[in-house]
Amino acid sequence: MYCSEIVGQALVITLEGEFDLHTAPPFKEHIDTQLHGKPEIINLIFIMSKLTFIDSSGLGVILGRYRIIQERGGQLIFAAPSPQVKRILELSGMQKISKFSNSAREALELI
Repeated sequence: MYCSEIVGQALVITLEGEFDLHTAPPFKEHIDTQLHGKPEIINLIFIMSKLTFIDSSGLGVILGRYRIIQERGGQLIFAAPSPQVKRILELSGMQKISKFSNSAREALELI
């Protein structure tokens, strides 16, 4: 489950539950629809406080969207991931291409 909103130059996406093989394809389509034709959106903020699980499918979708944001000169920020989700993100190397924050508010301050 997810919801999104545009805040300034950022697409802020709140993730909830599991982000896996079953939820990744519709999520990818949703983000791509939000980004299409909107070059003013240069940052992606994923609010992950209610995300309980992420697998390689979810990571792949995030990485693909990161490439779009990178081309636009923006940033990828993960806000408030649980310790287990943060560990998966770190093990996958996401800290090399993104920032982590403790809250959505802090994430918005980083951009």
